Amino acid sequence: MSANKMVGTGLEEIGVPGQAYLREALTSCTDPLKAIEEFQLENGILLPSLRQMLPLLDLHGVRRLDFHTSVLEELRDKLVSHINEVGQTEGRERDKKLKELLIKSFPLVKVKALRPVVMAILRNTNHIDDKYLRVLVRDRDLYNDTDTEVKRQIWKDNQSLFGDEVSPLLTRYIREKETILFDHTNLTNLFFTPSPKVRRQGEVVQKLAHMIGSSVKLYDMVLQFLRTLFLRTRNVHYCTLRAELLMALHDLEVQDIISVDPCHKFTWCLDACIREKNVDVKRSRELQGFLDSVKRGQEQVLGDLSMTLCDPYAINFLATSVIKILHHLINNESLPRDNTVLILLLRMLALGLSAWVMIDSQEFKEPKLDNQVVTKFLPALMSLIVDDQVRGLNSKLPPDERDAAITIIEHSGPPPDACLNFVQENSVASIIAMYYTLHVAKLKDKVGLLRVLGILAHCENDRAFEDPFLHFLVSLLIQQADEFAHEDFCTVIFDEFFFTGLGRDNVLRHMLKLLWYIYSKLPPNRLSTLMKILEPNSQQNESVDSLYEMLVEKINGNQEPTSQEATPRNLDYLESPLMSVPTPKPL
Repeated sequence: MSANKMVGTGLEEIGVPGQAYLREALTSCTDPLKAIEEFQLENGILLPSLRQMLPLLDLHGVRRLDFHTSVLEELRDKLVSHINEVGQTEGRERDKKLKELLIKSFPLVKVKALRPVVMAILRNTNHIDDKYLRVLVRDRDLYNDTDTEVKRQIWKDNQSLFGDEVSPLLTRYIREKETILFDHTNLTNLFFTPSPKVRRQGEVVQKLAHMIGSSVKLYDMVLQFLRTLFLRTRNVHYCTLRAELLMALHDLEVQDIISVDPCHKFTWCLDACIREKNVDVKRSRELQGFLDSVKRGQEQVLGDLSMTLCDPYAINFLATSVIKILHHLINNESLPRDNTVLILLLRMLALGLSAWVMIDSQEFKEPKLDNQVVTKFLPALMSLIVDDQVRGLNSKLPPDERDAAITIIEHSGPPPDACLNFVQENSVASIIAMYYTLHVAKLKDKVGLLRVLGILAHCENDRAFEDPFLHFLVSLLIQQADEFAHEDFCTVIFDEFFFTGLGRDNVLRHMLKLLWYIYSKLPPNRLSTLMKILEPNSQQNESVDSLYEMLVEKINGNQEPTSQEATPRNLDYLESPLMSVPTPKPL
């Protein structure tokens, strides 16, 4: 009976006696034991020399099933290996062999023990007949055992099934990004730390790239999923994934896709700039050339380009580069309008910040950069940078209390009205002001920080309350924990900035992270007030509740943050590139 356990549905279809044959033989015979013996002789391994060994195996307690199974597995593995070798060859003879093998073996696909052979043939077949694919789709067990190479051919004509496979990966990708942004347990895994090359080596990106293979159709489907989800959620991490996926396929040299994606060269060039933390003259010309080359009738390309530029890593690079160039202009007594690289960066920022509106309206037109951002806002911001430099220089001079007091007063007043006005109304101005704030926070310039942070509460479209910026800001404020002992510092940080965004769960989470590290420095009354204000209500999500309860336990336990917990090991990505990277010359 051991042979019967190895047969199954499909054997009869290729002329091998199976369950039906054996059932018929047993029900119609006069001697069942003799019928079984005959079946074993006819369908066992037909090697005369081997039959003499079977009684010896019996004496050693080796079951016939175990013996036949081991032989089957050995032969199956050799056959699969041979099929893979055939699959590596080229030409019509290869396709003919695989087609013949598939015709003969496919009826055995439901025989679990023999399925790997069938799957190996399918995996090496470039174009599988629909009749086979339909069988695989209808049977969930078969579909689950099907290799990705075969599934690609199923997915091409089944977008909903492909969506079911992709959706968990997209959800996981977003969750991983948010975990980094909200992680309160350490300061070593910061959002902007990984290089572009490292980020696209992530498991989700690599798995998506493998699922797509070289299929332009599947790649288009994924891009459509990303556009749709970005439109529904406004979540900018979908923009990041769009760029990372394209560059992962670039690394894999999938020419079938990268040669037809009109965004490839632009994304590749931008990726190199982000990796090197600089945009030189050659690359600035290339980037400008790509933007200027969008032809009439192809305006929809701007939608994908805007998503690439809406990626937080791209925004971070562009805005940081703008601040760098402003310092260069001050040192060289030049005007913003005369620097064409700066104008290009502002243009790219404007396009990236308009991504959602452009895709939502389906009006693919590059937004016009407000000239007054260049002629009024940037000079106003540069005056703040000059003030910072004067105060910094004054602090290094020999003590002269009268002169120092005058200098501080003259260069510490409220920002020019143009700063507030443009930050309220213009997205590009908002982002630049936000990154200037990060710049002074990195330098631990308390006066510079307190002058501008309150303005950010009024940013156009509440941009200063988006997670990448708050994550960045909180990581820097934690480095100035001692300043929270002073009421003037707390007033600006909390009252003028954070409190204006308290209606958002994400703002609460970033504030709780900040308190996690600096609570011990706060005056008791301020800490008490903050904890009352941050106390969760029924409308807030569980993550806020959980983090608040952990913070309460920590404060009640009076646990001082450890030095390892309070100080990040690596803040290289926060370092100002102003002095270390050559400033690009105007075109």
